[in-house]
Amino acid sequence: MKKSICFLIAVLCCMSCSDDFISLNPPSSLNSDGFYKTETDMNQAVLSAYGKLRDLYNGQYVRLGEIRSDNTTYSWLSGNPANEKGIDEFASPLLPENNFITDTWNNSYNLILRCNIVIGRIDAIPFNNETTKAQYKAEARFLRALMYFYLNRIFGGTALNGELLGVIKVDKEISQSEAYELFRVPLREIYDLIIEDLQFAEANLPESHPATGVGRATKGGATAMLGKVYMTMAGYPLNGGQEYYTKAIQQFRSIINNSNYALEPTYSALFDVANKNTSESLFEVQYKKGTQGGATGSPWNNNFAPRFSDKEVVLIGDKGGENSPTQNMSNAYEPGDPRKYVSMRDGWINAKTQAWEGDRYVCKYYDVSTSGSDNGNNWIELRLADIYLLYAEALVRTGGSKQEAIDYVNRIRERARNTPGDPEIEAPADLLKDLQLSNFPSDETLLLAIEKERRVELAFENHRWFDLVRTNRAKDVMPAEQEYDGYPDFVWSDDALAYPIPMTVMQSNTGKIIQNKGYTQM
Repeated sequence: MKKSICFLIAVLCCMSCSDDFISLNPPSSLNSDGFYKTETDMNQAVLSAYGKLRDLYNGQYVRLGEIRSDNTTYSWLSGNPANEKGIDEFASPLLPENNFITDTWNNSYNLILRCNIVIGRIDAIPFNNETTKAQYKAEARFLRALMYFYLNRIFGGTALNGELLGVIKVDKEISQSEAYELFRVPLREIYDLIIEDLQFAEANLPESHPATGVGRATKGGATAMLGKVYMTMAGYPLNGGQEYYTKAIQQFRSIINNSNYALEPTYSALFDVANKNTSESLFEVQYKKGTQGGATGSPWNNNFAPRFSDKEVVLIGDKGGENSPTQNMSNAYEPGDPRKYVSMRDGWINAKTQAWEGDRYVCKYYDVSTSGSDNGNNWIELRLADIYLLYAEALVRTGGSKQEAIDYVNRIRERARNTPGDPEIEAPADLLKDLQLSNFPSDETLLLAIEKERRVELAFENHRWFDLVRTNRAKDVMPAEQEYDGYPDFVWSDDALAYPIPMTVMQSNTGKIIQNKGYTQM
């Protein structure tokens, strides 16, 4: 089974890169042993790690996050789509050989290995400027932390042996023999590595980059990401509580008080393909359409379009029927909320029959593809509105000022109501009116209001499932959603909060890799 741990023991080739990594389609491979000799080589190695993000954000994270939640489902599936249904419908057992699970694991570790090459080799290479050297290492550590944050949230949980386990810790370059000795480590140990990486990144990344470096990680991105990590550690399954909510507040205040960041004037401006990397953005995964084979384009506008639509929804290219909003998601918006018009549609008019097709779809990532699924939209991983809402939540959970929490929620609502909405709907007079402290008799009711605001503000940006897990709300939300979708016999199990470790990983180190509770040990 040596092939099954290729994610750890394969020789990793770094692709030839240019400074303009967002438009890069790497044309060749370079031998890793003979390549890393100069400052330019190290820059190319860092850019190679950024480029690998696209493999994960193109669809893997969306499937394991957004589609798992009550936000979206599939409007069309071909053949016998057991893998998709296993994720969307909480199939029991969710099979460890599910290719989406395996691909997510492998691609995440592939990117981690790229980061480890930079981290492990850069100190021996002469640089003209030590600040630049520290920056490159910080970028690699930021990306490694991002990967482990996803891996821990997707695969971390209570294992069959009763321990709270994270994923496999690979924090340096390793040999083939060392790879066979790896096993899962405690969940907290992975989070400790994430914190160390983000603290280093926060200390060594610049506040901003010149135009040629737009899209590279910044100090603000590391600060905000660390705050989000603390919020996750405060909740399920670590249940770190007040200590970590307080740490999160400190991180968020640093961003809120940073004049480099501000909400975009309108919600629609955030997702205008011509308006990428705005002042609201803390980190975006970079895409550019029009490169050879569409290698650096983003697929979501086409992937999320109704399968049997034509030019009514997208002008050029494929239609995938993926990530279709649920009726529950459609109902979550308040009447006239312009964010719904920006983010989704409840259907479309068939150009041939003039009939209304009640086939909901995401329109948030609209662009006109060059061909196939080749669009120019970036993926916004982290933005200021997310931080405002997390900050508001943390204030409530720590007994802080509820009025301050509401004020930050109202900033989000004010921006939303100043956004042009559906021209065919007359906005109500009380459109998205400000929340008042008197509306909330308890902390619990205010927290639910913040949760709802996060759902509609961040819809289809892959936050909902991870919010439901960390707040331990999935067990309250998902049974009703599954029943509404036609599964009245659905019974919730907390085992569903973690995905199974992929079968190939289990088989690679038989007996050493402990499976998650609710799944079969290989």
